[in-house]
Amino acid sequence: MRYLTAGESHGPGLTTIIEGVPAHLSLSTSDINNELQRRQGGYGRGRRMKIEKDLVEITSGVRHGLTTGAPIALSVTNDDFKHWTKVMGIDALHPEDERSVRNKTLTRPRPGHADLNGAVKYNHRDMRNVLERSSARETTMRVAAGSVAKKLLKSLGITVGVHVLNIGGVKANANYRDVHDLIERAEASDVRCVDETASEKMKEAIDEAKKNGDSIGGVVQVVVEGMPIGVGSHVHYDHKLDGKLAGAVMSINAFKGVEVGIGFEAANLPGSQVHDEITWDANKGFYRKSNRLGGFEGGMTNGMPLKINGVMKPIATLYKPLESVEIESKETVSASIERSDSCAVPAAAVVCENVIAFEVANAIVHMFGHDRFDRIQEAVERHRTEAREF
Repeated sequence: MRYLTAGESHGPGLTTIIEGVPAHLSLSTSDINNELQRRQGGYGRGRRMKIEKDLVEITSGVRHGLTTGAPIALSVTNDDFKHWTKVMGIDALHPEDERSVRNKTLTRPRPGHADLNGAVKYNHRDMRNVLERSSARETTMRVAAGSVAKKLLKSLGITVGVHVLNIGGVKANANYRDVHDLIERAEASDVRCVDETASEKMKEAIDEAKKNGDSIGGVVQVVVEGMPIGVGSHVHYDHKLDGKLAGAVMSINAFKGVEVGIGFEAANLPGSQVHDEITWDANKGFYRKSNRLGGFEGGMTNGMPLKINGVMKPIATLYKPLESVEIESKETVSASIERSDSCAVPAAAVVCENVIAFEVANAIVHMFGHDRFDRIQEAVERHRTEAREF
């Protein structure tokens, strides 16, 4: 399975094409729209989310509620495009529109954003050509692709959830029974945090950042329960599933770090306090007494819940902008200001959840076959039985 996305933040719309989804998987627009709505929510979002009503249109690969095995094409309209038809027009610019376009020209790069690097790479004197594609608006379609993967995983008894561990230095006491309890409590929170006390403090931190024209980041954790043993591989570096998940997380806008299990804390502990002891039960077979390694050993799943943390830096667009340089005059200026969020951690958590879901589903399909979903279901159940009886 793989996907490509296309579209600009203020262009006509966004598109993704997903290849390799097996035939006969139940799928509807509501499966995708539910995830898109989750991405639009969260405390700290800006005015843009009040404009957009993200609803997907499926134009290929699904018929009568079932995937066909053909590429799945998804599109979402940008409602805000009606205000940008001249600036983001497809055809050659008409002379009478030059002034309105010039007013939206971006020549003051924002520190921490793709503006300057992309302009140098592609020789764009108007950095809007970079901004529009590098915008996190693109993650709409990554969530759309992930929602298809989540439906596949759910149909195999695999559940994916996400919660927020930290916003602006406010840390949560993340106690929960299982992934279903996690999902219920996190989705009831404006900041997707299972700790109610920390949730209120996180909102206060977001309000303070907004008041100061600043932004704050945080840490999210994705949890995957129900994984069969052995998904991934120890044989080749590029088949190690934890490596693929780390790459997926780092590909999300503004994410600057990844941890699996206890992550960097492992550097401070002896091996006896890091590795998870193995035990056996007649009903469930081999399992671990603890889960400090986050469900992975040797690049493969070990049957324990997967736990992956992603670190998101504060958003680069600031309403009290940092110092920059105007690319034409080379004079010192304040960076450009674009409409933005003061904190997007709760929304980015949904993006992180969905990109991980896609990589996990891809690994499942790679291991158990990919043409027909019913055969994948049979193969997964057979493997689970064999693992219990090993």
